[in-house]
Amino acid sequence: MAHESIQELVSSLNRGEITRRQFMQSAAALGLSVPALGAIGGAAGVGLGLGAASLAAAQDDSGLMTTNNEQQNTWIRNFNPLLPENASSRWPTLFGIFEPLFVWNTIKAEAVPWLAESWEFSDDNLQLTFHLRGGGGGAASATPEADASPVSGGGQVLWSDGEPFTADDVAFTWNLLKENEALPGNGARVVMPFLDSIDATDESTVVFTFKEVYTIGLYDIAGQVIVPEHLWKDVDDPVTFANENPVGTGPFTEVARFEAQIWELHANPNYWQEGKPYIKGLRMPAYPDNDSINLATINGEVDWTANFIADIDNTFVAKDPEHFHYWFPPTGATVHLYLNTTVAPFDNVDVRKAISMAINRDQIVNVAMFDYTHPADSTGLSDAFESLKDDEAKNAGWVTYDKDKANEMLDAAGLAKDGDVRKMEDGTPLEFDLNVVSGWSDWVQSCDIMSKNLADVGIKATVKPYDQTTWQTRVQNGDFTMSIGWSSQGSTVFNFYRGVMSGLTWNPIGTSSGENWQRYKSDDVDNLLNEFAGTSDADKQQEISVQLQRYYAENAPAIPLFPGPQWGEFVTSRFTGFPSADDPYSLLSTYANERGLVLTTVKPVE
Repeated sequence: MAHESIQELVSSLNRGEITRRQFMQSAAALGLSVPALGAIGGAAGVGLGLGAASLAAAQDDSGLMTTNNEQQNTWIRNFNPLLPENASSRWPTLFGIFEPLFVWNTIKAEAVPWLAESWEFSDDNLQLTFHLRGGGGGAASATPEADASPVSGGGQVLWSDGEPFTADDVAFTWNLLKENEALPGNGARVVMPFLDSIDATDESTVVFTFKEVYTIGLYDIAGQVIVPEHLWKDVDDPVTFANENPVGTGPFTEVARFEAQIWELHANPNYWQEGKPYIKGLRMPAYPDNDSINLATINGEVDWTANFIADIDNTFVAKDPEHFHYWFPPTGATVHLYLNTTVAPFDNVDVRKAISMAINRDQIVNVAMFDYTHPADSTGLSDAFESLKDDEAKNAGWVTYDKDKANEMLDAAGLAKDGDVRKMEDGTPLEFDLNVVSGWSDWVQSCDIMSKNLADVGIKATVKPYDQTTWQTRVQNGDFTMSIGWSSQGSTVFNFYRGVMSGLTWNPIGTSSGENWQRYKSDDVDNLLNEFAGTSDADKQQEISVQLQRYYAENAPAIPLFPGPQWGEFVTSRFTGFPSADDPYSLLSTYANERGLVLTTVKPVE
């Protein structure tokens, strides 16, 4: 390679005659390695600042969209959709390679028919029938209301290898999950105890028969992705099966390249939505941590991602306002302060409400969350359920910052001040650790603010950071007194209230609990949840929802802080059609279950 050629390239870059991308392409064409490029850039004062992953993005003129939803040092080739995504299978195995029966659109609060065109419950709510796409069938159930508008094409669905998709595939997937308890699926385990049988009655009809009425199971069943029977029936062990060469019905199924640091997923040649997807495929460079993906995002090297970025308007958008965009709708599950209700004085509802009133949520939202969200209300629900909120429950008062009222309530509870710290009647000071995940800067700063707020009312809360694994183990086992944490959320209010105040999710201290970390339960709540799951009447479910909201507002089982922003960033220099505040057809977040709506909508810039 001629030394003059390298110098000419560097000089052209320095003079602004070629872009950084053109420099990288030309240098790579000359056979220059990544380390050599870095050395030349440094010696020439070019400041390329590109690692291997960034080089791949910079060189990309192939029509592939660079994206990221996982932090990994190296990629492991696994596309088993019945195992947990990210922990085992690669993104977007779920909803990108393999698809569900319908897609729940959080922003519009409606079901979008996908592999199924329609569905309905029997009169006694013990049978749920799905009619698959291309096979005709009955009308969609009134719960939820279906909207097929985002979906194009309506012919026979094919697997990416050209084999037809039928009801046998749906029944096979569910019976495979039923026979293998170690397979979590992406919804199956929750509803499985309520199911008696799953049967394909013809090529386009599948019937789920329940042991008892559990209409809320509709969402778990419809959301479970389906695998092809003609291939999976020969798999010896579906739990250890890596499915390295997946065959799915999704818009992207072809693993065109798979290396330790980067892999590519190209379009399904037999996709059932006519003319879709619009883009050639996806490119996934490996980024080991949040800092590296955020740096790549800020540098415009990633087309679509979903991460917390501090002061995003100045650190990201300002670099290229025409092309750098984000959308963080506060529709994610509400972040809470959890007070262990098995520990005095947190077993006293008035103490929990007093602590809530001592917290300055406006300050948390403004300082720790950069105004990406807003203070929670006393239903505990996020903005995903705004249209369903009851005004009485929403405005209970104990989520409003009022230090004087908080002090008054703590005095009334017999927690007298002794100097700067309150004490219980037996002399025990109100001194507690406030647990948080180390490195989660928004949560850590939220806890710092709460610690100062609580000191103002005589409670010493020492912020205690843990690595995520240790923090999660402690909260799940109930080994804490105070902790910040997420909550549950689903297509209806059922999941949230079951997760935060029900005996259905309650476990004794020392026993791992995926939800209800603060150990609160109520027979009244359980009865309401049973009623909710026992009807498919949307109006009746809303009546019960109001009662659940009012119970939460009256009893403060946990302390809501703010609805979780659903992170999403995108760059429009090469691709367009992403959801945004101006075009909210879906959530933008790559984490969202409705990402299939985005993957089938984005287009190359013409």
